[in-house]
Amino acid sequence: MKIYKRLLTFTGNLPSFLVPYFFVTLFMSVFSLLNFGLMIPLLDILFNSEKSFEIPEKLLTLNDFHFNMEFIKEYTYQEFGILMLEKGKLSALMLICLFTFLASLFTNVFRYIERRLAENYRRTTIASLRTSVFQRVLSLDIGYLTNSRKSDIMARSTTDVTESENAFGALVTFIKDPIMLVIFFSTLIYISPKMTMFVFLILPVSGISIGLIAKKLKQVSHNLQDISGSLLGVLDETIVGMRVVKGFNADKYVSSSFEKFNQGYVKAFRDFASKRELASPLSEVLGVFFVGILLYLGGTIVLSEDATLTASEFMAYLVLFTQVLNPVKAISGNLSSIQRGMAATERIFELLDTEPKIKDKPDAKSLDKFEKGIEFKGVSFGYEDKDVLKDINFKLEKGKMLALVGPSGGGKSTLADLIPRFYDPRSGEIEIDGHDVKDYTLSSLRSHMGIVTQESILFNDTIYNNIAFGTETTLEEVEKAAKIANAHEFIIKTEEGYNSVIGDRGSKLSGGQKQRLSIARAILKNPDILILDEATSALDTESEKLVQDAIQHLMKGRTVLVIAHRLSTIQEADKILVIKEGQVVEEGTHVDLMAVENGMYKRLQEMQEYSK
Repeated sequence: MKIYKRLLTFTGNLPSFLVPYFFVTLFMSVFSLLNFGLMIPLLDILFNSEKSFEIPEKLLTLNDFHFNMEFIKEYTYQEFGILMLEKGKLSALMLICLFTFLASLFTNVFRYIERRLAENYRRTTIASLRTSVFQRVLSLDIGYLTNSRKSDIMARSTTDVTESENAFGALVTFIKDPIMLVIFFSTLIYISPKMTMFVFLILPVSGISIGLIAKKLKQVSHNLQDISGSLLGVLDETIVGMRVVKGFNADKYVSSSFEKFNQGYVKAFRDFASKRELASPLSEVLGVFFVGILLYLGGTIVLSEDATLTASEFMAYLVLFTQVLNPVKAISGNLSSIQRGMAATERIFELLDTEPKIKDKPDAKSLDKFEKGIEFKGVSFGYEDKDVLKDINFKLEKGKMLALVGPSGGGKSTLADLIPRFYDPRSGEIEIDGHDVKDYTLSSLRSHMGIVTQESILFNDTIYNNIAFGTETTLEEVEKAAKIANAHEFIIKTEEGYNSVIGDRGSKLSGGQKQRLSIARAILKNPDILILDEATSALDTESEKLVQDAIQHLMKGRTVLVIAHRLSTIQEADKILVIKEGQVVEEGTHVDLMAVENGMYKRLQEMQEYSK
């Protein structure tokens, strides 16, 4: 119940839905009751033609006109009695059919309105929930997304939200059916208090039985959602890595992995279905059993000498009781959706309750202007128990270029990720203009940075939107950035130029073309701080030269941090740091480091020259 209370917080203005929904459901229930309530006078009139009908005295004295159930019944008998005596049974039958049709018409009109209200509100609520999930995913830090399975996050954001939507629709049952139960039970109590008391005694048996099934369903549903997320993960990884799968003839291996989770899903769903399908037949059998008991109990009352219940009232009672069972069956029928939705919603709330480790301090200030530079002071960092960076110290002044080189896995990319606060160091401080980066808001800090990653991150959109990503700009400015990045020439050769869609992750482009679009995107942002993580690694020699010219142009008044694999691209850097196993082992200019006898930088340079 706590889960649904929290789910209702996403509904917005709840009273604006509940008030009209309550009255619509009330009218629907009243007209539905009239459908069956008309059976009593109908049966009495058609099968008790000898009954004497007299005008009640209360009709003759308006001052004594009391609207109570007994009077309404007597008045109904009177009117149909006069009609039958004057016009005959067929006319009475015609009128009763007309009233029944009108009651049915209004019942279904209000039922249609009720369903539209419920459906619209469900869609609005789930849209709000889906937005909250997406916003939470956006707020999560890179560390969480790296350590978590992407497929699990996707499953919680998609399939789990869908299950919550189905459960929310079933939840409407708990708003609508109590109203119907109150109205129908009130009528049953009026017709026969003794039989209704017996109904109150036997209904808990049905409730306990269904409750036991519900408890089992919730446990199985949670396991089913977890396996569903694993299935999605295998599928996603296979599609992304299809080149490797095909290249290594690993079709059987990935098929085996998929089939393992697929059979696990089948087993879990079989267990879930066996319990789900039990709910409806159980409620049906219990309902027929209760009706049988009521038939016997009611029959003894009708046939007794001091009968307090007429045959027509007894028949109407039985029909109304079957209508009372409908809401109970609806609850049991929706049981699987509700329990599966509860399990899915729990998983969603686990994601929503995940607090990002990287967030603004309460008193964080805006970095309005970048003026001095960046400084690392005794910075250490690690993933879980593994140390990646150890006691890093250096200064990068504004307008200068700093290059990071060294063996793979040494921590160069991690060091660069600390500046925009993708991660926070375990110890030490990273300062910008003399203040810890934690003192600035994330948005203002990152607004001064342009980043080109080692892997080109592009989106299934147009070339224009990929370059202008997150920036309000013009086509002229996008073209200018593309020319600087040596991308304009190949762009205009595409079928629709800057409006060409590049496919999923830029699949329609070559590696070099994708990287040049990423560089153009960073150039367009015109950042104070430019971070290039092996940005030229995917370019040919000619393109690399042009990009280096662009970087030289950008360096005017800007601060550049370059992670380089090709050492020829960073020989003009103001300072070079050689990183090995998370530590700075050498630092200086290209000339300084080449003068170090048996230095690592010199060995790396000689190895690259030898490999040419």
